[in-house]
Amino acid sequence: MKINTHKSGVVGATMLGGVHVLWSVFVLLGWAQGLVNFSSWAHMLKTAPVTLASFNMTAAITLIIVASCIGYGVGYAFATVHNKVYRG
Repeated sequence: MKINTHKSGVVGATMLGGVHVLWSVFVLLGWAQGLVNFSSWAHMLKTAPVTLASFNMTAAITLIIVASCIGYGVGYAFATVHNKVYRG
């Protein structure tokens, strides 16, 4: 079965961009620090404490755009490799 490379890219962009939209909302609401602390604990990391900066709209938009572009590229590449490996 052939995968549409563009649609696969859009799915990747939506997934990765969406996660970063959610992260940006968590930073805006002040919930992100707890997630960072939990993640460090759960991964058994003992490093210098990470403290999040205040919400910055420009940084959030940049993060979402870059993550979405990377997600598109990964989805597109996945579909391309799949289509070359499984020629049906």
